[in-house]
Amino acid sequence: MKKILFFFSLLLVFQSTQAQKANNLLIQETVEFLSSDELKGREIGTDGEEVAARFIVTKMKVLGLKPKGTNGYFQDFSVTPKTNPHAAHAVEQGNQINGKNVIGFLDHGAKNTIVIGAHYDHLGEGGEGSLHAGKESQIHNGADDNASGVALMLGLAEKLSAEAYKTNNYLFIAFSGEEKGLWGSNYFCKNPTLDLKQVNYMVNFDMVGRLDTSKGLAINGVGTSPDWKNQLEKVNKNDLKLILGESGTGPSDHTSFYLQDIPVLHFFTGQHEDYHKPSDDAEKVNFEGIAIIQSMVLDLILQTETKLEFTKTKDESESTPRFTVTLGVMPDYLFQGEGMRIDGVTEGKPAHKANLQKGDIVIQMGEIKVDGMQAYMKALSEFKKGDKTMVKVRRGEEVLEEEVEF
Repeated sequence: MKKILFFFSLLLVFQSTQAQKANNLLIQETVEFLSSDELKGREIGTDGEEVAARFIVTKMKVLGLKPKGTNGYFQDFSVTPKTNPHAAHAVEQGNQINGKNVIGFLDHGAKNTIVIGAHYDHLGEGGEGSLHAGKESQIHNGADDNASGVALMLGLAEKLSAEAYKTNNYLFIAFSGEEKGLWGSNYFCKNPTLDLKQVNYMVNFDMVGRLDTSKGLAINGVGTSPDWKNQLEKVNKNDLKLILGESGTGPSDHTSFYLQDIPVLHFFTGQHEDYHKPSDDAEKVNFEGIAIIQSMVLDLILQTETKLEFTKTKDESESTPRFTVTLGVMPDYLFQGEGMRIDGVTEGKPAHKANLQKGDIVIQMGEIKVDGMQAYMKALSEFKKGDKTMVKVRRGEEVLEEEVEF
């Protein structure tokens, strides 16, 4: 009898190991396919994005997700860009752009539904939004932004079909048009294919492929429910440094759901020097890091089976200073020390010309001391094109001062 139990336990371990290997393979295959040159950057309305959408549908079918769009798995929408969408009298300009959300459903007959989303579009071959210094067009593959998020979403779909997670339904949405201004998620929330009153909360994965345990993991939206902070502490089994943000709004698709009074969380492993550049490629993705986040979210779902209370948060965009110039750096948004640490420098921009480097910590601009991101943005708002100022940075043990011209 003991031998039978021993071999049975070995079989369970083997099956579990094989299942995890298959899950890891699904995640890696998704990142590599979506960020391949053949898709040419997955810009909304292009053939590359169409191929990406059909790839996601294929995976959803294999994983047992049922179609929940308006045209099978697809929810088609069209947008005509405006001159300035924030202006009081914006006018339409340019041609109509067609996009499609990809929507799959795990229906367990439960009372509540959890929405799990990630945008699958990117910048195509550059243009608006690109931080590439060169003028020539280059494919922006967007492996971290956001093939990584789609991969994590599909990986979770595979895991959530298990018996332990059947106390909820799960709606998986790959959004189009996020890079243009949250077009796809905005359209879905105004034209939902499922009653939003059934939605318990929404989890958004946007740039989850560069986990660095020394820097930590950013989770935004923790103020949208009084339950979030306590639950996140419980599921942080890898003792990650969690950088928690209260606001339910931000430059990603969870914002659209927050505006419908739905609790949200946005998982984000931080910006980097490849952000919105042709160099955001699959070989730089931390697949083990994606697995860590997946495990955390699975534990979170097990602990949040009852309906969460929604709470409004302060709109951080209202208090963000407006500025018209840029230093030409990628801030390290996960940095918790005093100052603004530079995570990347764009060639040809003011910081590059002033010999500022990745890793430098900006501590003063002109007369303004920089003790964090808010102070950094306030300092930028004081300058206009053509202005010159002295910028102090801490580089290792040294404090250097360089002149910057905007």
